[in-house]
Amino acid sequence: MSVRPNRVAEQIKKEMTEILQRDLKDPRIGFVTVTGVDVTGDLQQATVYITVLGSDEQKESTLQGLSKATGFIRSEIGKRVRLRKTPELLFKFDESIEYGNKIASLLGEINRQDD
Repeated sequence: MSVRPNRVAEQIKKEMTEILQRDLKDPRIGFVTVTGVDVTGDLQQATVYITVLGSDEQKESTLQGLSKATGFIRSEIGKRVRLRKTPELLFKFDESIEYGNKIASLLGEINRQDD
């Protein structure tokens, strides 16, 4: 990946965090953390990786709220990030943290069994 998509991804991540914390008023959207953004080389699509604190139902309703607000979020990013065309946004859950926690708990179990 070249330097420009990386810079755009970091800028989108920064702005996205601010938009989610300050500007969105949807009650379905819970405590969301933007963990990363991947932008395609042609800057047409951005995949936003998020983690949501809460149950599976809260995660699902947060995803629904975000997909409803995609137009608003995209227009806000368009105002804040100087690009000819604002990328399409796609939200995905970042499974890496849960995966890391699961591995840590499995390693903890193994260590307890060894003792």
